[in-house]
Parts: sequence; structure tokens; C-alpha cells
Amino acid sequence: MSESIPPPQKSRRRNHRFLPFVLIFLAVVVGFMGGGAAFFYLIFSEYSGVRNIWLLVCGAPVVVLALVFLTVYSLYARFGQPMEQILNAIDSIAEGNLAVRVREDNSPQFGELIKRFNKMVDELERAGQQRRNLTADIAHELRTPLHIIQGNLEGILDGVYPPSPEHINNTLEETRLLSRLVSDLQTLSLAESGQLPLHPTRFLLADLLQDLASSFGPQAAAQGIDLQTGLDDPARALTGDYDRLNQVLSNLISNALRHTPDGGRVVLQAGATASGPHTVQLTLQDSGAGIPAADLPFIFDRFWRADRSRSNRMHSGLGLAIAYQLVQAHGGEIMVESEVGQGTVFTIRLP
Repeated sequence: MSESIPPPQKSRRRNHRFLPFVLIFLAVVVGFMGGGAAFFYLIFSEYSGVRNIWLLVCGAPVVVLALVFLTVYSLYARFGQPMEQILNAIDSIAEGNLAVRVREDNSPQFGELIKRFNKMVDELERAGQQRRNLTADIAHELRTPLHIIQGNLEGILDGVYPPSPEHINNTLEETRLLSRLVSDLQTLSLAESGQLPLHPTRFLLADLLQDLASSFGPQAAAQGIDLQTGLDDPARALTGDYDRLNQVLSNLISNALRHTPDGGRVVLQAGATASGPHTVQLTLQDSGAGIPAADLPFIFDRFWRADRSRSNRMHSGLGLAIAYQLVQAHGGEIMVESEVGQGTVFTIRLP
């Protein structure tokens, strides 16, 4: 872990925040105990005439002072110094420096606190990087359709392009792409913040599978892909937002058909899980090209695409991210397994 160093002035101010109190405390202790020892030594040795014994007795506070000093130093090393490092790190984070970390010195008193603090800062730094990446991705996705719309309109105004239905339709298609991208971003933003409205109803899974088969059957047949659906119990029902779950499975099936070659197969199955009859599991398996293992941890990220060149502009790259958030909003989980050349399996478990 890296540990950033604050600016000299701020570091000096932070490191010396407790110094005045320590100096005042030590001055009071030294003055009180040293002065008291000298006073009692002079008084008692003057009247008793026995100086050695009173020297020993009155010198005892000096020993006590040394013990107090060692105790205070030990307490500071064990408690004060780690707390000072944590406070310095908090000040740095408040000033926007998310690269700061507290040194882990295996302190039994603060070891767990320091680990959790550093983990929290790691998450803050990762979230900040994701926000910056999102801004860059949105700018990238918006730039191309806007340039096309601008170029087509300027070409028509300058007489380079005739105002034909073909050019107008091309421009209109780009506006539809922009509208779809903005709509997907809004859906994703609401889902991530937990503000996406859901309208749960009780419905039969057979109806959902039938709708999906009717929607994607013609496309699968045109591509020469065998699209199958299966259900363990025709009477099995599920409580959830029908339209949102249809959107989730539609995104998955669309991706499966897009990456499955002619003659392949896509199978959607639904049924109860082994954990109990109250949990429904939906599995979508295809015989497509598969996803590399290095890409699997990122497929639910915004704007992730298997096509790194992003040549396919008909899809925003938000489908899987939206599917993930919609499943989470239903209290479920979605997982993926894939092997290059063997296909991909998406598994959804819903309560």
C-alpha cells in the first residue's frame, strides 16, 4: 500500500497538534514534583541533620517522574501515535487526497481499525475512478451519434447531401440511438441508487417464457439458432415486476443470439433451486463463442463490450449492467460461467 505524504506545512501542523498539551503537561509535572522534592529535602534535612535518608526519600519523586514519563511515552506509542496517524489520514481525505493510507504496524489495539479504514479508502478511491471512467465512457458514446447528426444536417444545409428520405432517416436513427442511451443511463442510475420504481405482481413463469419465445423466435430461426425454453412446473409462479424481469431476460437472450453462430443453440430453463421451493432459478445457456476468463469479472460493468473496438453501435453496452441492477432490486443474484469456445451460462436466482 502506498502512503502519501501531506504538504510540509500541513504535515507539521498535524504532527504538532498535541505538542503544546504534552509540553504543558510535562512542565507542570516536572515543576510540581521537582520543586516539591527540593522543598521537602531542604526542610527535613535542615531540622533532622540526616541528609542521606532525606535525600533518598525526597529523591523518590524523581523516580516516580521517570516512571510517569515512561508510562506516558508507552501509552502514546500504543494509542496516541496510531490515532494521530488516523487523524492525519482523515484530514488528507477531507482535502481530496484518496491515495493516503495508514501504515499497518500490527497494532493489537488499532490493527483491525486501520485495516478497515484502509479498505474504506480503497473503496472510495475505486468509486472515484469509476465515476471518472463513467464520464469518459458517456462522452465517448455520445460523441459519435452527435457528430453524425451534426455532419448530416450541415451537409444538407450546405447542399452536399440532398434532403432525401435516406439521409433524414439516417439522422433520425442516430437520434433514436441517443434516446435509447439516455433512457438506459436513467434506468441504470435509478436502479443503482435504489430509486427505480418496481411494480410487483404474481404471474406464471410459463407466461414469461412464452412471451420471450414469441419475441425472439423469429430472430433465432432467421439465424439458424435453436431457441428452447423449459419449465419444471407449468403452474410455478413468481412475484416480481413482470416488465423488468422480461427486460433482464431479453437483454441476456439478445446477447446470446448475437454471439451464437448459425446452427447453435440457446436454452432458457426455469425451476426451483436445490436450496428450497421458494427460490426460483432461471438459467440461460448458449453454445456461442464464450467469454475469456479475464473479462468475466467486468461483464456487468457499464459500457463493457466483448467488441473492444465498439464497432457495433446498435447496443449501448449497458444491457448487462442494467440486468444486474434489476436482479439486485428484486432481491436476487445473477452469476455467469463461461469458457471460450464452449459457450456461456447465466444463472439468476430470485426469491
